[in-house]
Amino acid sequence: MNKTLLIIRVCFILLCMVASWLLCFTVKEWDAHLGLAVFIGFSIGVLVVLVDLFLKGFSLRGLTAVSFGLGMGSLIAWLLSTSPLLKQGDPQIIFLVQMTLFLVCTYLGTVIALRGKDEFNLVIPYVRFVPHEVDVPLVVVDTSALIDGRIAKVCETQFLGAALIIPSFILAELQSIADSQDPVKQARGRRGLQVLNDLRAIKRIDIRIHQSDVARRQDIEAKLVFLAQSMHAKLLTTDTNLAKMAQFQGVPWLNLHALEVALRPTLVIGESLSLDLVKIGKEEGQALGYLPDGSMVVVNNGRLFIGKRVTAEIIGVLPSGGGKMIFANLLGEADATA
Repeated sequence: MNKTLLIIRVCFILLCMVASWLLCFTVKEWDAHLGLAVFIGFSIGVLVVLVDLFLKGFSLRGLTAVSFGLGMGSLIAWLLSTSPLLKQGDPQIIFLVQMTLFLVCTYLGTVIALRGKDEFNLVIPYVRFVPHEVDVPLVVVDTSALIDGRIAKVCETQFLGAALIIPSFILAELQSIADSQDPVKQARGRRGLQVLNDLRAIKRIDIRIHQSDVARRQDIEAKLVFLAQSMHAKLLTTDTNLAKMAQFQGVPWLNLHALEVALRPTLVIGESLSLDLVKIGKEEGQALGYLPDGSMVVVNNGRLFIGKRVTAEIIGVLPSGGGKMIFANLLGEADATA
C-alpha cells in the first residue's frame, strides 16, 4: 500500500511538471521562462503531496464533520450578511464585513464540528454508515472485557445478539499495554489482541471499529460512557467502577463477572455431584475437591480416593469469603472412578 501511494505521488509531481512545461507552449510570453514554469509545477506538486501527508489519519468521519461545519458556518455568514444591518452603508465596508463574517463563521463552524465529531452521530447516526439495519442492538466493549477473554466464548454461544462496537482508542490502549516493559501487562495486552482476532474469526459476530480519540488516557472511561450513551448502546465491561459510572449516567451495562455469578448452579442439600478429589482435608478421612466456579467441597470418607473422580451427596452448604464451602458424603466406593 505504501509503495503504491509513493508511485502515485511521484507520478502526480511529474504530471504537474509536464503540465507546466506544456503550458509554456500555449503562452508565447512564457517561452523564456520554461525552467521557472517547470519549477513552479514541481513546487505545486510537492505542496499538494505535503498537504496529503499532513492529512494522514484524517478519517471520513472527520471529513464529514468538516463539511458539515463549513456548511453551517457559510449558512450563518450568509444569514448575517443579508440581514437589515448591512442594507445601507459604504459598499467597501459592507464587503469587508461580509468577508470577515464568512471567514469567522466558517472557521468556528469547522472547529466546533471537529471537536464534537463524536456528537456528530446524533445528527447522522454512526450505524447508518455501515450496511446493517439501523435497529441492530449495539454494545460498546472496553479494554477490561477484551483482556478478560471470556467475551469470545460468550459470543461463540450466540447468547450475545448485538453488534460489538470497539472504539479506536481502546485498540490503541491495548497496543500500548501489549508493548509495555512489564511482563504482566504485556501478557494481558497480548491476550486482549488475541481475543480480538478470535472475535474476528467468529463469522456470526458483527464487529465495528468506531473512529474516536481521547486527548488524555484519564478520559477513556468517560469517553466510553459518552459513546454508549450517544449511540444508545450498552457497555460491556468487567470494571466495577466503570459499571457504576455508566449506571449513574443511565447507560445499561453488561458485566461478565455478574454473568458468571448468575450462571453458577444453585446447590441444595440432598443433590449429588461429581468432582475430582485433589488433597486431604483437616478432619480424619476428609478429602477436598473444587467445583468449576472455585467452590471448595469437603467430602467425608474420601481420603482414600484422592486423585480420583467420585460422586458425593451434599449434606450442607456454608457461605464463605471466597464463595461457598460445601460438605458432602461419599456415596460409596462403587461410585469412585479412576
